Amino acid sequence: MTDLSHIRNFSIVAHIDHGKSTLADRLIQECGGLTEREMSEQVLDNMELERERGITIKAQTVRLEYKAKDGKTYHLNLMDTPGHVDFSYEVSRSLAACEGALLVVDASQGVEAQTLANAYLAIDADLEMVPVLNKIDLPAAEPERIRQQIEDVIGIDASEAVMISAKTGLGIPDVLEALVTRLPPPLGNAEDDLQALLVDSWYDPYLGVVALVRVKHGVLKKGQKIRMMSTGYSYSVDRVGVFTPARTETGELGPGEIGFITASIKTVADCNVGDTITDDRQPAAEVLPGFKPSVPVVFSSLYPADTAEYEDLREALGRLHLNDASFEYEVESSAALGMGFRCGFLGLLHMEIIQQRLEREFDLEIIATAPSVVYHISLTDGSEIDLHNPTDYPDVTRINEIEEPWIKASIMVPDEYLGAVLQLCTERRGEQLDLTYVAGRAMAVYRLPLNEVVFDFYDRLKSISRGYASFDYELDDYRVGNLVKVDIMVNGEVVDALAMVVHRDQAEARGRHLCERLKDLVPRQLFKVALQAAIGGKVIARETVSAMRKDVTSKCYGGDISRKRKLLDKQKAGKKKMRAYGNVEIPQSAFIQALRMGDE
Repeated sequence: MTDLSHIRNFSIVAHIDHGKSTLADRLIQECGGLTEREMSEQVLDNMELERERGITIKAQTVRLEYKAKDGKTYHLNLMDTPGHVDFSYEVSRSLAACEGALLVVDASQGVEAQTLANAYLAIDADLEMVPVLNKIDLPAAEPERIRQQIEDVIGIDASEAVMISAKTGLGIPDVLEALVTRLPPPLGNAEDDLQALLVDSWYDPYLGVVALVRVKHGVLKKGQKIRMMSTGYSYSVDRVGVFTPARTETGELGPGEIGFITASIKTVADCNVGDTITDDRQPAAEVLPGFKPSVPVVFSSLYPADTAEYEDLREALGRLHLNDASFEYEVESSAALGMGFRCGFLGLLHMEIIQQRLEREFDLEIIATAPSVVYHISLTDGSEIDLHNPTDYPDVTRINEIEEPWIKASIMVPDEYLGAVLQLCTERRGEQLDLTYVAGRAMAVYRLPLNEVVFDFYDRLKSISRGYASFDYELDDYRVGNLVKVDIMVNGEVVDALAMVVHRDQAEARGRHLCERLKDLVPRQLFKVALQAAIGGKVIARETVSAMRKDVTSKCYGGDISRKRKLLDKQKAGKKKMRAYGNVEIPQSAFIQALRMGDE
């Protein structure tokens, strides 16, 4: 068992693209975790989606051995965390298992919104932070200015910030020395009753559920009978080990160590992330503080494109929920799309990633409805309901008032793009709370309605600032809003999957926009098809898909005009009858494109 003073548990936190995963690669290389032949770019980003998008989605852990200048050998447990706002839950979980953090800041771009958000997460978790300035080899790097910026914006001492280039390997030994000398060792006692925090879990087709644990007190051994304290279930441990980054069995984990266990856990629901694992015969007296449960902010319904795949979708969602506890789902059904699931996500990127993982990892074809948020509705009879899905919108006469969620958003942007960003926030019903300047960058704090943000706010922000603006938000509170439900009707029939709740001032524009998009997407029929947006019984926008015209007079050569007129009248009567009985099939591709509401 390793001496506690020779263990360091740390996370790498930073904004997106500031070099977390590249720094992790260099640390693994420097400590000889993998041979030159085994190394690859972003070695810890092992999900296909992570490599393709160049982002970290799942926090990964690795144990490294480092021989310090004082001659001692240290065990470093590194957790590489995501940088995107939608995965901040993943970051907070990783930080709960550590005592320190490397705060990585790009020496050319400086402190961004997510740098700030993740730094505050680390401060809240009482972690010791070591500032690291990355990319100092770039011509645009300004280490002295950025060092001052860290002190001004985040408020931590950056005088001894480590200067590195993770790409070239410059300064990596200094990072390792700073880890050993400036971060505290973990606390714990091997003699106490076993207490281990369940940090993460995922499904392995051969081993069942694999759990990532951080032992606080006691020793976790192979063959030991353990108990999950929240569910009371008991299991016998089959394997105990660490990631180096290869899976390596060690037989036991002592206090302060991070590693994995498998215990033939069959079902997904038995492994609650944040649970405390203890010895079955000699249980610990109290539960470790877990993580605050994540609150989904964006909801969307997922349906299998082929209804026969419903059970496969249920199983896939179950496995993803095990791997990502911040994602929630429940069964629902729709008249247009059949049986499906109402799912809750932490943001739009989170929603997109889950959909792509379902398609790639489980080979499912799915249809997703437009994203929506949760509204609180108080009814005239005094009761209150939560509205997750616009199709469940109650009758207007029963509604007393509707409250919508608002967020507090921090946007950091260079001066020259500030005007466009403020205009965008005002368009989205934003209220300015604060505007400050630090070293040529503006930081605007706005209060915004969440349903204005979930559609395309992030994309618009990036395009008007040429990618320089960074954005972070937290839920603020619920406020009463003048909201209405807009129904979309195709040939007089309401399409429930396209219903949406919007502010009354924007209902007409939103409805017209969707009708215009559908006009290009709904295939032409042999009769005219009316596309309408309506609030209650009042139509607010309409487009018409013109009929395909079959040339019924092609066989008439010359002769009296009445012959042609007779054929055309016959066709007209047939079309009228068809319109009365005709059923318009909206293809799935049209659904999917219509639901991608982005400002074109």
